[in-house]
Amino acid sequence: MAMRIFALGATGFVGQTLVPHLLRAGHEVTALVRRHSPFAPHPRLRTVAGDPLLPGAWQEEVAQHDAVINLTGASIAGRWDSATKERIRSSRVRSTELVVEALQGAPAKVLVCANAVGYFGDCGDTILDDHAPAGTGFLAEVCIAWQEAAMAAAPAGHRVVIPRFGVVLGPGGGVLAKMLPVFRWGLGGRLGSGCQWFSWVHIQDLADALRFLLEQPGLTGPINVVAPEPVTSARFTATLAEVVGRPAFLPVPALVLRLAFGEAAAMLLASQRCIPRRLEEAGFQFSYPNLAGALRHAVHSTPTP
Repeated sequence: MAMRIFALGATGFVGQTLVPHLLRAGHEVTALVRRHSPFAPHPRLRTVAGDPLLPGAWQEEVAQHDAVINLTGASIAGRWDSATKERIRSSRVRSTELVVEALQGAPAKVLVCANAVGYFGDCGDTILDDHAPAGTGFLAEVCIAWQEAAMAAAPAGHRVVIPRFGVVLGPGGGVLAKMLPVFRWGLGGRLGSGCQWFSWVHIQDLADALRFLLEQPGLTGPINVVAPEPVTSARFTATLAEVVGRPAFLPVPALVLRLAFGEAAAMLLASQRCIPRRLEEAGFQFSYPNLAGALRHAVHSTPTP
């Protein structure tokens, strides 16, 4: 059944794939934008101007929709000083708090609020399903607060789903946009020991999964949205180098990463071996379940709306 969906963070890397995907599926989408819309005109697409971190008229729109998707979040790339850390945290938690505020008193809705596998912290070789406990560290703390802000909508009768994203792989953006130039120059290499586990998801599978979560009324709470084949960092590096057709023999030691990125190096060295147990048990099927296929598509495809 077609739904009316209000989307925050829709102009980012994930949102620019998700919104057209939802429209093709027959849903209506209202996208919150700060400035100009990146989307082609469509009869089932509206845009509303507003800032997801500030109260505003956009909140009145929320109650007029069947579902809300919140993808808002400042980039975690680069060094973290105190201001950057506050921006990373507040962009996620505050936007979610404002959505929950807008849902107060509204008939039952669906709230799909993004989260990340950073919730688990650094877990070595432990296999992490959807019910694994929270870890420690800055990103884990952000993910915990982000999840708690979203789950505050549940007591009012709203169905809340917390998709925990792995690293998103897709053409034209995300982590590959930063990595590909280095690998094409033949300067790529493993990070640290390369033994840490790397949980990832192709952007098309992510868009499919988010739509699946919207449309499956029995799914609530945290759900790992990761490919069923986590890999070590060393294998990821080797596979990307193979797809690009260049060598990758310049490892970056952990010490160098810590000198370059400070506390943010932890996200590059953390090990998260996540599996999508609940998603697969619910019947979701991945189009890109293995890394080589996902990278070939992401590297050699042109982004499509």
